[in-house]
Amino acid sequence: MSEKHKTATFRAGIHPPQAKSPSKSEQIKVMPAPEKVYISLSQHLGKPARECVAVGDKVKAGQKIADADGFISADVFSSVSGTVSAISERETATGYAKHIVIDSDNSGDSVEFEPLGDDATADEIKSRLRESGIVGMGGAGFPTAVKLSPQDKVDTFIINAAECEPYITCDYRIMLDYTEQFVRGAVLLGKAAGLKEVIIAAEDNKSDALDKIDTFIANSGLPAKTVRLKSKYPQGAEKQLIYAVTGRKVPVGKLPSSVGVLVDNVHTAFSAYLAVTKGQPLYKRVMTVTGGGIKNPANIWVSGGTTYKDIIEFCGGLSDRETVKMISGGPMMGFAVDSDEISTTKTSSCLLLLTEDEAFTGEPQPCINCGKCAKACPMRLMPMYIDKFALGGDVKNAVKYGAMNCIECGSCAYTCPAKRPLVQSIKRAKKQAREMGIK
Repeated sequence: MSEKHKTATFRAGIHPPQAKSPSKSEQIKVMPAPEKVYISLSQHLGKPARECVAVGDKVKAGQKIADADGFISADVFSSVSGTVSAISERETATGYAKHIVIDSDNSGDSVEFEPLGDDATADEIKSRLRESGIVGMGGAGFPTAVKLSPQDKVDTFIINAAECEPYITCDYRIMLDYTEQFVRGAVLLGKAAGLKEVIIAAEDNKSDALDKIDTFIANSGLPAKTVRLKSKYPQGAEKQLIYAVTGRKVPVGKLPSSVGVLVDNVHTAFSAYLAVTKGQPLYKRVMTVTGGGIKNPANIWVSGGTTYKDIIEFCGGLSDRETVKMISGGPMMGFAVDSDEISTTKTSSCLLLLTEDEAFTGEPQPCINCGKCAKACPMRLMPMYIDKFALGGDVKNAVKYGAMNCIECGSCAYTCPAKRPLVQSIKRAKKQAREMGIK
């Protein structure tokens, strides 16, 4: 049953324009596999995978091409049938990584695992998730099988369906277009974690999807329920989500399991269903392509390793309005990129093409100490001081004022009237603190 009259939330946060309408009504469609894919070996949290193919090898879609290299790592699979033509370093949205380049033969040949039955045990489900390369697909890319085996005792499993960031609609469309598969996948994750019920938590601006999910749950009798969340950013941030749903506070430096909670993403649940019941490893995903700079906003199935250039072409090319910024991810936590040769990964939820009236391209101004950033911060930090100390090279004081507690949601930068790049300076302070061993 849905808690229809409850809209859970957290303190502070912001209310940016949702900007979801261009893609919200677009049903998920399939983008044909491109002629060439560039598959990163670093598309998950932890150590990059280690290639297990060589140049000249023939591969099929779904075939493993790189092995997980350590406990926190994940297998990588080919998204097309064809020939390995190169293994080389290429640019990503966040730096550089080794990629396996595959020329498609357009045959569509694929390989899959043997599907598991309804009586699959928790250990069998986790093993399948591990061998299918399933990771958190909301952005972090943490290997799912590892997350489902916490050291702490857990009693609550939450599916993060908030999708609170502006523009992005891929999770929303999965809930609408693949309701049964998504819910069954969520229940499989809960079973793997040893829990009897899962909570699907989504913002109240997705009522149509939640109503459809409620109807399916009622008819199927599956052990799941929904919770309505207040539409606010960053409602989908893990700590804020957990507090909104359970009232529990995750301590600084601790994982959700420390308060008895596990959290997974909508697409992760959907991918778990495909891996367990269909035997399909993770080598493609649904992503949103939107913004004023794209001619035909869409939600599309995209093969892993597809370049942004090919995606833009599939969506009709750029619009007549000048695109001033291309972002891998959403406008709040995504990464601005300067090349359309970057390729998709397991965590590529959105490609955003922004026009001048959608993106700020001017110069930041000096801080006026208005305090708006502190008022908006969901972690109750004082970003203006962290920014000041970070820019002045005083890393110890930046940490003292909470730099390491920042969740990098961007609420501070969004509210700043001086348009200061607060998140960037905080990220820099965190990096320097780690390098210096400051805790």
